[in-house]
Amino acid sequence: MSFLWTKYNALLEAQPLLTKALTSMTGFTLGDVLAQNFVNEDGAPYDVMRTIRLGSFGFMVHGTTGHYFYGMLDSKMPGTKPATVAAKVLIDQTIWNPIFGCMFFGYLNLVEGKSLQDYKKKLEADLATAVMGSWAVWVPAHTINFAFVPPAQRLLYINSIQIGYNVFLSFLGNKKVEDAEEVKEL
Repeated sequence: MSFLWTKYNALLEAQPLLTKALTSMTGFTLGDVLAQNFVNEDGAPYDVMRTIRLGSFGFMVHGTTGHYFYGMLDSKMPGTKPATVAAKVLIDQTIWNPIFGCMFFGYLNLVEGKSLQDYKKKLEADLATAVMGSWAVWVPAHTINFAFVPPAQRLLYINSIQIGYNVFLSFLGNKKVEDAEEVKEL
């Protein structure tokens, strides 16, 4: 196990952006595999393309933006004093979290070939749920993250927790949005 940890840290040192992107891809892929196999109860067959979409989001969006966002946050607000940690958590959850939700739903909308109107409906239906659901997980997780995790390891820590959280995101991201007219008919 120490060999893997040493190898991971060497890759993180040599290629931080690529390593974090690959780590995020792994987390999002595992989260969707778990969601499809253990959470979805619709009886639908396993959707490989859904897993690829979520894994690619982890690689192309989550890992890269997380690298830059958390790097910027640490550079502007160094240290682990309680007030600094609280400020970082506040910024993460009130600014970054909604932006992340828009990127997540927007990416899925784009790769699924949906319209801008579909994207707007998805945001109206599920962004608040995603943001508030995030608070239950990420406020305590980021308090630990910003207080105790070395900056270079932040995205690995986040992705470790993200696997479980991605089960929720996978479910929410792939939930159908009903039209207002369809709801009225019911």
